[in-house]
Amino acid sequence: MFVLRRIEGLSMAPTLAPGQVVLAWNRPARVDMGDVVIIRHDGLEKIKRVHKIRGDELFVVGDNADVSTDSRHFGWIRRADVLGKVWWPARGH
Repeated sequence: MFVLRRIEGLSMAPTLAPGQVVLAWNRPARVDMGDVVIIRHDGLEKIKRVHKIRGDELFVVGDNADVSTDSRHFGWIRRADVLGKVWWPARGH
């Protein structure tokens, strides 16, 4: 199943701009370094890039490090907290 989300804020700029819509694969079977994912953290959905993988944990960061609240602030997240992997637009980093 796919999910649509609208980008809010500047944490993923310039890769993803505020107001842009992304399409994500819900509960992906595989997540790799460099993937852009939708996570749930503190009851909020956040869109971040997977920077490191350690077992069932991910270290996620925003592409715009100056304004992003990410694993540098809240630490590693569980793979189970990934709600989706952004599929479109497909952009590398």
